[in-house]
Amino acid sequence: MEINEGMLFPKKVKHRKWHRGRARNKGRVATTRVQVSFGDFGLKSLEESWITARQIEAARRAITRHVKRGGKVWIRIFPDKPVTFHGNENPMGGGKGAVDHYVVSVKPGTILLEMSGVAEAVAREAFRLAGHKFSVKTRFVTKVSI
Repeated sequence: MEINEGMLFPKKVKHRKWHRGRARNKGRVATTRVQVSFGDFGLKSLEESWITARQIEAARRAITRHVKRGGKVWIRIFPDKPVTFHGNENPMGGGKGAVDHYVVSVKPGTILLEMSGVAEAVAREAFRLAGHKFSVKTRFVTKVSI
């Protein structure tokens, strides 16, 4: 498993490989992580999807580059779900593939990132750049707008 130095992944897991799960909660909105708790501004998910550790790291880098290492950023999601990959042109059988990367399942309304210590215009632009890195549509929110 190739995991970059800065990427998020669990240090220790109870079960190395998980079932993928099925979409029983399709269309439901998030009930946890729905308010801006730590910072002044947040980036909220509007769709349901898996977000990979690479996407989170790319968004974090985009934000830190734009604010020129100013302010404080909180990542409110953590990729703890392992995704396995078996490879192409393998015959049937042979078991489940090796863990390839980690994802987090995100529902609509989940706060993905938070930021404080910068002006609203700077935070809005930084979150716009970060939003392009995710596989979901996102919206900029403030502490009072929720």
